[in-house]
Amino acid sequence: MPSMKALLLLIPLAPLAGALLAGLFGKTIGRTGAHLATILGVAVALACSLEVAQAVFTQGFHYNEAIYTWLTVGALPLQVGFLIDPLTATMMVVVTFVSLMVHIYTIGYMHEDPGYQRFFSYIALFTFAMLMLVMSNNFLQLFFGWEAVGLVSYLLIGFWFTRPTAVYANLKAFLVNRVGDFGFLLGIGLVLANFGSLDYATVFAAAPAKAATMIQLIPGQNGSLLTITCILLFIGAMGKSAQMPLHVWLPDSMEGPTPISALIHAATMVTAGIFMVSRMSPLFELSETARSFVLVVGATTALFMAFLGIIQYDIKRVVAYSTLSQLGYMTVALGVSAYPIAIFHLATHAFFKALLFLGAGSVIHAMHHEQDMRHMGGLRKHLPITYWTAVVGSLALAGIPPFAGFYSKDLIIEAVQASHAPGAGYALFAVMAGVFITAFYSFRMLFMTFHGKERMDHHTREHLHESPWVITLPLILLAVPSLISGFLGVEPLVFGKYFGDSILLAPEGPVAALREEWHGVGAFTTHGLMALPFLLAVAGIATAAYMYLVNPALPERLKQRFTALGIYGLLDNKYYFDRFNEVFFAGGAQTLGGGLWRVGDQTLIDGGMVNGSAATVALGSRLLRRLQTGFLYNYAFMMIFGVFALLSISLWLFKA
Repeated sequence: MPSMKALLLLIPLAPLAGALLAGLFGKTIGRTGAHLATILGVAVALACSLEVAQAVFTQGFHYNEAIYTWLTVGALPLQVGFLIDPLTATMMVVVTFVSLMVHIYTIGYMHEDPGYQRFFSYIALFTFAMLMLVMSNNFLQLFFGWEAVGLVSYLLIGFWFTRPTAVYANLKAFLVNRVGDFGFLLGIGLVLANFGSLDYATVFAAAPAKAATMIQLIPGQNGSLLTITCILLFIGAMGKSAQMPLHVWLPDSMEGPTPISALIHAATMVTAGIFMVSRMSPLFELSETARSFVLVVGATTALFMAFLGIIQYDIKRVVAYSTLSQLGYMTVALGVSAYPIAIFHLATHAFFKALLFLGAGSVIHAMHHEQDMRHMGGLRKHLPITYWTAVVGSLALAGIPPFAGFYSKDLIIEAVQASHAPGAGYALFAVMAGVFITAFYSFRMLFMTFHGKERMDHHTREHLHESPWVITLPLILLAVPSLISGFLGVEPLVFGKYFGDSILLAPEGPVAALREEWHGVGAFTTHGLMALPFLLAVAGIATAAYMYLVNPALPERLKQRFTALGIYGLLDNKYYFDRFNEVFFAGGAQTLGGGLWRVGDQTLIDGGMVNGSAATVALGSRLLRRLQTGFLYNYAFMMIFGVFALLSISLWLFKA
């Protein structure tokens, strides 16, 4: 189907063309030309993605072919190719839709920024990289897209490069992701070494035969090939999807402009790891150890990152920590083999998290770039559209029916309950506790920002007004799927044959158990209203309302109490992960570098090799200079001594 092949090529290349036009010719085409070129490119990608998705879901279209052979190493072809199936089609639509909303929003948010054209070029380039990642049919192209989104995110987080905090944040994000990517690259290396191919279909077909294969990473210590490979691949996902302990980059990435927070942390870069593990389900299903590792890491992230959202005052950081926690929920679903539920939560989360980030940006725009919620309050009458869309996003995040987050989050909890995997008990406690905490910090943010008395200065209060339509329109368009996508998507995505063969599901897994108990979306919603997660969510909202509306002095008293106990300090210092990294890794590297500089550079190279050779020549010169006295009798003595020495040596050699 050459027409379909051309359509597939157009999906990633249209945003790339827009990025090149805005980046290389931004001064020529101006601001309007830059945003029109990039928005048109992403809109074309969305339209083509919708057409491809329609063909996939109504006509059973499937595509898995190489587009271009980059080079051949021996018998190994390194190719660019596309794999189009239900999983890819879903990701393409989500990525391009959220990206288009962010592009439109950026017109209003960044209209005064001198780097306007450059910013549009970056976000369009980011969209291209993410599309190449999700459309890949081989590990090489996956790694290209993986690294490309990391590189462009570095440029976007540090977009305001005159700010030292932004430079620190983008360098931190880049370095932490390189740690994860090193494990990811080792995993791909193991795949190539043991399967002899980088093509998904070839590797997945050969994987069952390798299930019992053992390898030695440490002499004398055998380990399962697939377990080690899957854990290494997941370490890459831990970096991209910000799982503990490689989560430290994501909160600091809030230094970038707000549209980037929505683009990176909603549907694109941070979900790349979730998509990758789902795509690798034929490998992960062969290793229970690897899945349990994924489960425990995800549960730990979901719970402990939710705690950090409670104490944040920066409105963007509250949403950032909620992203970390929700990524933990998705990872938990992966760990119990509930891959369709993980992707379902990825999709619903993309809509309401992008909505919350862009809503936070609308507040920041109206508040003249103030981000501290202690200087806000009472904004609902000034920003009515932003307020009501924020309510929708908060209800979806808290998991209140019929909003999108209720269906996907409750299914994750039920999947964990149905699982018998090692670590499932701990994961169940973590995700249950996370429901209450998520609802609490979501509505804490809503109440502190939009309710209560106004705490901003007089100048800001006088100039408060609703954001322009280019900011509010994306909020409204994202609020709609945040409300209905869960209700409409739960049955086909999880309980139908939506994903087909694109995801491997174990016949005895929790998804199969949930399908046996499925009685329709209405029954699921009704049952959810009586279940513990809903009661915990309501309790979280009620607690936030009491603390921040009824008794606003209580939070400060609790802060003082927990400070005395040391708990607040632990949370405020983010469990000291950053401090540990600064002391152990950064400090250790500085100590090692200083030692190598003093011993290696100064002592051995400068002192020994450079200055030492010069000192040796100088010493020799001083000794030889003493022989050049200018007196004839000294030279005669030396000649006689020389003749005597030669005669002595000759006689010794003759006797020998």
